[in-house]
Amino acid sequence: MTIEYAVYRSELFGDIYIASDGEAIVKVELFPEEWRAFAGEHPAVKSRSPLLERALEQLDEYFHGRRQAFDLPLKWKGTAFQEEVWGALCRIPYGETATYADIAAQIGRPKAVRAVGQANRANELSILVPCHRVIGKNGALVGYAGSRTDVKEKLLELEWRYK
Repeated sequence: MTIEYAVYRSELFGDIYIASDGEAIVKVELFPEEWRAFAGEHPAVKSRSPLLERALEQLDEYFHGRRQAFDLPLKWKGTAFQEEVWGALCRIPYGETATYADIAAQIGRPKAVRAVGQANRANELSILVPCHRVIGKNGALVGYAGSRTDVKEKLLELEWRYK
């Protein structure tokens, strides 16, 4: 299957890659090295399809404080547990945060805090599925794609500014 993609140029992060299978958004990537790895595994062709145009428009609205929720078809690929976590992430309101423990409790698995963290890390639809809104129980910005908490901080600051 060929993946179509478009690039959103963000003032905060530079190029953000958005990929579609023609029916739904399947990947949002902020890190060029990870995009290259993904594109190396999936034949990818640059496109201006209506779906990708909508995604670019909605990202632009989000980054300029005019959009708080995305209205795009999303296709995530994970275990049943991961998909449950990602669904819970989508219910965290714009400009608000939840802890990993909150998410674990919300999905009825209060002891699965670390597994929630791993599911959060496996989210391939960042920003659209707002994993950046999940923080440590002490309020610290932890666990975002390893040591990339600066991304989480910038996204939260953006939302707090426009909330």
